[in-house]
Amino acid sequence: MSDEVRRKKKGRDAQIDKEQSKFFVDLSKEQSVLASIVELIREANKRAFGREITFKDLVVYALPKLTTKDLDRIQESTLSPMERVQKALVDYNQKHSTNLELGEFLLKKMNLLKEV
Repeated sequence: MSDEVRRKKKGRDAQIDKEQSKFFVDLSKEQSVLASIVELIREANKRAFGREITFKDLVVYALPKLTTKDLDRIQESTLSPMERVQKALVDYNQKHSTNLELGEFLLKKMNLLKEV
């Protein structure tokens, strides 16, 4: 995959390589998640018969069970605090048919701005 595809896109139209067949999951900085996965795989393999159950088996089984609500939660968890504020501003402007700028929006939310 080229560096262009790997770099984080500023827009939300990130290119997805449809030919990609391998994915890498780095959990080196998320030890609690890694421990949970290892424990789940150990638990899944406590049986007398069958081949070893792998992380791939868990992912392939779990992916179809993700709901739109789950994807919304995952998307929300990727937002930085500033992106959350920006999202709230866009949502507010759409809901109230306004065009507040960030400063005006924050003043209004803090009840310091009475009229807009």
